Amino acid sequence: MKTAVLVIDVQQGLCQGAGAAFDCAGTIARINTVTRKARAAAVPVIFIQHESSTGYLEYGSVDWRLAAGLDVEPGDLKIRKTTPDAFLRTGLQACLQGLGVERVAICGMHSEFCVDSTTRSALGLGMPVLLVADAHTSAGNSVISAQQVIAHHNIALSQMASFGVRAKAIDSATLEFGG
Repeated sequence: MKTAVLVIDVQQGLCQGAGAAFDCAGTIARINTVTRKARAAAVPVIFIQHESSTGYLEYGSVDWRLAAGLDVEPGDLKIRKTTPDAFLRTGLQACLQGLGVERVAICGMHSEFCVDSTTRSALGLGMPVLLVADAHTSAGNSVISAQQVIAHHNIALSQMASFGVRAKAIDSATLEFGG
């Protein structure tokens, strides 16, 4: 089954300041492990960037740029989005279809927003998801910690069966492409 890696919203503005996501450096290191494995297996890597028309994450701003330390290669693809769902009003679905992709591996920021929305959309489109369990993160909120948000989404998304296809939570070290 042909797979693509979706790296969602790993942007500089989400990695700094008071609202920075939990363990950005570690998450980026694990994402780099996943994308290296993907490229070695000729699996497409797609970076998705959230943007707003003004203010925070404004297109082209320092906050909008991909995060420092993230390994990006010239052959990697980029998709811009304006909603939590990377499929909504973007060319992502057409891009994946054009590449013959049938399954996606998802990592990035934030677990409870864009990672969750994009995972559910992929499942709704009939694409199984490999949710890279240790390569998505959150800033948490006033009720639960970032670690609790991450753990909750690893369990909740992998337990959903109503789409027919499933999401499987898998660690970056265990994830393999090929075969």
